[in-house]
Amino acid sequence: MTDNAKYLHQPPGLLPMYARALLPKRGPSKTTGEATALPDISAQLIGVPTAGAALNRYRTVCGFARHRAIPATWPHVLAFPLHLKLLTNSRVPFPLLGLVHLRNRITQHRPIREGENLDLEVSLGEPEKTPKGQEFALITRAHSAGRLVWEENSTMLFRQPDKSSDKNRQQRPRIETFPNSCELQVPESTGRQYAAASGDRNPIHLYPLTARLFGFPRAIAHGMWSKARVLSLLEQQRDWQDGAFSIRCGFKKPLFLPGSAMLNWQATESGLDYQLLNDKVDAPHLSGRIQWQD
Repeated sequence: MTDNAKYLHQPPGLLPMYARALLPKRGPSKTTGEATALPDISAQLIGVPTAGAALNRYRTVCGFARHRAIPATWPHVLAFPLHLKLLTNSRVPFPLLGLVHLRNRITQHRPIREGENLDLEVSLGEPEKTPKGQEFALITRAHSAGRLVWEENSTMLFRQPDKSSDKNRQQRPRIETFPNSCELQVPESTGRQYAAASGDRNPIHLYPLTARLFGFPRAIAHGMWSKARVLSLLEQQRDWQDGAFSIRCGFKKPLFLPGSAMLNWQATESGLDYQLLNDKVDAPHLSGRIQWQD
């Protein structure tokens, strides 16, 4: 049965969905070796404006310069209520607060002008059983005047570790650094500032007390803030090319707040390789690649 929710100009309210996120879910079975089937559901937001005060707050907290085009990560924020709409659906067996954002890939087919209206659609990809648990994708597409201008694939993990895989766990490889670097100082308030701009108010990002409820000693930075902050810095480098590109990353170690990190990158003929390393430069918070598009 297909379930397609459609909204015009205004997204669904976040508070009711956060309330649903607190309701218990049965969760997928641990005994079967197959991935859990997900429902055929989607959500659409038609004619959402890209400009406004929230965009200005987002630029400020992520460090983006003011341009005629919006940041390539901004449509992710515009689609966030639709993400919650699907993930809190009663037919989705995975509890929202038990999900981990593993990977993210954004493709900007062309720069999107500030003030341009977008039609957003979010759907679920096919789940996959892995040694760490069950993975599935949140797939987001943005159209302008009927043409695809932006798309995103966010890989989510519901942890169901295969204990037999521990025997084959490999030692963490040594970090190989790139020739270009800059340091980042991340204030304690970053999680709250990003939450105010994005609507993503996961407790692990807000305060030490709320983070400790979920097993973290301090609040941690949003993964998508880290990705956006990296992008904002790389856009300022001489190797940057305006236009169409894709940016992918894998989220690794949490960045505790307050904290410091080092952005490390190199240019290639077709793009940029980058990693956001911890202050000891021996483990990545995230790593990925920017690929210029023809």
